[in-house]
Amino acid sequence: MRRLVRRTSCAALALALLVCSRPVVAQTAAPADPLRPAVEFLPRVAFDLSAEHLSGDDVTFVWDMNFGGELDVIDYRVGRATFVANYQTILGDEFRHFDPNQGNYILGGSVSFRTRGVELAGVFHHESRHLSDRANRVAVAWNMVGGRARRAFTVGRAHVDARVDLRGVVAKAFVDYDWEIDSGVRSDVQIRPGIGALVALGLRRLAVDGSQNRGDQTGYRGEVGVRVDGRAGAMEFFVAAERRVDPYPLEFGVARWVTVGFRVLSR
Repeated sequence: MRRLVRRTSCAALALALLVCSRPVVAQTAAPADPLRPAVEFLPRVAFDLSAEHLSGDDVTFVWDMNFGGELDVIDYRVGRATFVANYQTILGDEFRHFDPNQGNYILGGSVSFRTRGVELAGVFHHESRHLSDRANRVAVAWNMVGGRARRAFTVGRAHVDARVDLRGVVAKAFVDYDWEIDSGVRSDVQIRPGIGALVALGLRRLAVDGSQNRGDQTGYRGEVGVRVDGRAGAMEFFVAAERRVDPYPLEFGVARWVTVGFRVLSR
């Protein structure tokens, strides 16, 4: 267990250094636009829809589907205020071929400041989990506040986007979470016009309060795929391997899957 903690901490530290340090490779930065207003309202809206098939014989976990997006409410040049929302549906085949058994919500927001190619932000994260087509009177939800460091840069044909979130729990129901480190890095490589390859890695470390007689939890996800760009959006096809913490709302534990799926994104 101690070895796992050390490995997780080293991985999170390495990702933090990637986000916060100046890369030694060449970067591309958008030139300052003198005609750009000092304050812009709704400068960016991005939505995505995904569906992936989960491996295994568990009748409650067959499909994982998500719909969500980000909305930059205001951009003030040196930073931005962003609203985030996501709805997740888990489907099994316990009672029918497509049997939704979970409906989970994420709502969040951030206020950021850009400095030397790094975006630093204060974040709020709310997550609530619900059973679908099944009786449940137990509230499962938590609120977190914390900070984020994010860096995006281009190296040749590869665009890299890395982030690290550190959040603490300020309110919770049912769960035993205290704080978490949630990190991720993604690289998109252009193969030819309109076609690219993607690699994404994510690491999540959850500290718990001990009320469920378990130690801190670690989840991860690795993803590889291809991206096809269109005029109004893009479609990605991917294969992923994941270790998910507490996959079922009313149970504590982990699950491992290999998944195959697709994702549709707005431009």
